[in-house]
Amino acid sequence: MTRLLALAIASAFSAAAFANASVGKPAPNFTVTDLDGKPAKLEDYKGKTVVLEWTNFGCPFVQKHYKSGNMQALQKKYGADVVWLAVNSTNKSAWDWTEPTKISKQLKDFGAAPARYLVDEPGKVGMAYGAKTTPHMFIIDGTGKVVYNGAIDSIRSSDVDDVKKATNYVAVALDELKAGKAVSTASTTPYGCTVKYR
Repeated sequence: MTRLLALAIASAFSAAAFANASVGKPAPNFTVTDLDGKPAKLEDYKGKTVVLEWTNFGCPFVQKHYKSGNMQALQKKYGADVVWLAVNSTNKSAWDWTEPTKISKQLKDFGAAPARYLVDEPGKVGMAYGAKTTPHMFIIDGTGKVVYNGAIDSIRSSDVDDVKKATNYVAVALDELKAGKAVSTASTTPYGCTVKYR
């Protein structure tokens, strides 16, 4: 009985620590530093559409979307209309933790164009949003509500060739928002590498 109670308490604590940014609800606010060590706040982008892209270049699923040029193309295509924030919640003890200086070089090598790259090493932002994988995508509209939470596309693989065949949920959602429509597919199951929290 004592063991069951302990498990129940641990489970409740885990659920409380690992929240979820639900579609239709206000997006959790945050303050986190970027690659240059400067603070970034969600509230700084009030009134704008914000894309949050959980990422880690050590992940083959992330590599799929960068090696194919898909992620960079999205960042550039929608960059004039949205604020694209890449977020890395990998903890320093993980095998694929990368120093910010190396990440800057990787971004340059890939030709990536997020508005900012956020270093969430404590994992607080990821936990607040319930980010589970890299990539895991969230879209926040100009009113501050989450309008998309899930996978980047419809084919759950690390194969670069699958990018062209997949339905890109993020692109569809952003196009619908721009056209003043409701997001038709607002929630999907993310796929990729597990976010390595502390």
